[in-house]
Amino acid sequence: MFKRLTLAAAAWLCATAAIAADAWPTRPITLVVPGAAGGSTDIPARLLALKLGERLGQPVIVDNRPGAGGSIGASQVARAQPDGYTVLVGNTGSNAINYTAYKKLPYRPEDFVALTDMISFSNVLVVPQASPVRSLDDLLKAARQAPGKLSFSSAGVGQTTHLMGELLRERTGVDVVHVPYRGSAPATAAIVSGETQFMFDNLTASLVHIKAGKLHPIAVTGAQREPELPNVPTTTELGLQDFDKVGWMGFFLPAQTPPAVVRKLTDGLVAVLRDPEVARRYRELGGRPGGMPQAQFTQLVDNDRKSWGALITSRQLQLD
Repeated sequence: MFKRLTLAAAAWLCATAAIAADAWPTRPITLVVPGAAGGSTDIPARLLALKLGERLGQPVIVDNRPGAGGSIGASQVARAQPDGYTVLVGNTGSNAINYTAYKKLPYRPEDFVALTDMISFSNVLVVPQASPVRSLDDLLKAARQAPGKLSFSSAGVGQTTHLMGELLRERTGVDVVHVPYRGSAPATAAIVSGETQFMFDNLTASLVHIKAGKLHPIAVTGAQREPELPNVPTTTELGLQDFDKVGWMGFFLPAQTPPAVVRKLTDGLVAVLRDPEVARRYRELGGRPGGMPQAQFTQLVDNDRKSWGALITSRQLQLD
């Protein structure tokens, strides 16, 4: 009798969960952005949130949780109820780099299920418009003439904007100072104001300032030149090795989220990312619109975790 009751209870719970998944969403969804408001992750996330809310019939709220290389926001989602109502807008830092960069990280890869990418982008090496530096050679010469005097800003310790600067030190031997900020927006503001002397900024964050004449681009980090900056060479063209990396932002749910909810949210995200208006706006920001299949994005995240991890280990760039 007890066994029959237990099986009946289990079947009832499964049926209840299936009904709840089918009805999802019945209340607002929160997109946790592990960066500052106005930053490179925040801007495309807010563009998407409105469209996604319209498609799902529920408000989609952006919740900025900057700090600790994105780990504050990622930790919040890892601990959230796996019900589809708390979604992480993760990035290369929070969901690939951090696993090797931080020994005491409060979350692990298995705490998340990856859905799809939102946007990918190159980093661009920029200097303030008023700077006399106009090329990579100029920057290296200035750094060598004043060891320990030039500083570069980043969106936080362990972010690609930091690690690219560290790679510059490793590849060229220059003595420069890293100045981390709490997110992309304040880091970009620092380089615009001249508070720091250079930055490997996310193209999505710096392009508007480049077009406004506030920043001067020296190089881009991708394997090919960017359509928005056709006259700016790649770092590979300029002789720097292992700088052909791009960053990405994408969506993650807590592990154990019901598969039906995962599918429904992923389908909604992909549909919004294929919207011509969203794609156009992302390209205007200097990025490439996402929406790859879930299996492909999961593989991308895993590959980047391994490749960035190998780089961090080989260059001894552990951050705690």
